[in-house]
Amino acid sequence: MKKIILSIIILFSSIITVNSHVEHYANFNYLEYELFRNNKPIGYHKYEFIRENDNLSIVSEVSFKISKLGIELYNYFAKSEETYKKDELIKFSSNTNQNKKKKYVKIDLNSNDNTLIVDGSSYKGNVDKDVIIGTWWNHEIVKAKAQISAVSGRIIEQKVTFVGKEKVTINDKTYNTLHFNFKSSDKSLPESKKLNTDIWYEEDTFLWVKAAFDKTGYWEYRIKTYK
Repeated sequence: MKKIILSIIILFSSIITVNSHVEHYANFNYLEYELFRNNKPIGYHKYEFIRENDNLSIVSEVSFKISKLGIELYNYFAKSEETYKKDELIKFSSNTNQNKKKKYVKIDLNSNDNTLIVDGSSYKGNVDKDVIIGTWWNHEIVKAKAQISAVSGRIIEQKVTFVGKEKVTINDKTYNTLHFNFKSSDKSLPESKKLNTDIWYEEDTFLWVKAAFDKTGYWEYRIKTYK
């Protein structure tokens, strides 16, 4: 179960750049994904895009359960909000209930020196604003050298590799995608803490289509609906 918990933390510690070109997503108001483990549906992840003048807020909600023989083994719920002003991240917050264990992150932009002030359950301090914080919806993650966990604030260095162009079919719809692999660049980390996740984005719209990793089971995000 500890390995499952670490896998979950890594999955939901994905990334988003501070200067993230969020205007690429001006046509999106809502994204919803189904979460699978070993090809069985276990939950959802939803994003709502809220626009007001120069501000854009993205409210995210994740919920899933793992059961065996009718017995609930694991229960996860997280909610977060990230806010941008003129394409710049100005604040982020999340609260997570991870099998009755609570974790949090609060991040604010320090306008005096353009750093990010991180207050999390695993890390507290200032980091360069080019270090990025955590959801998969924004394709700018492929340019990041490090990420801030969206669950606990932990700093994770990463290496991103472009795998190639691929066709991905989900619910009878085929997407022309760009496939990337994300790995931890710190080789001294134990295997249970290393990032090794594959992400697919639609080539023309940069829509996040799918995510997958293999650790104590095969996990997948699959796009369900968007508008």
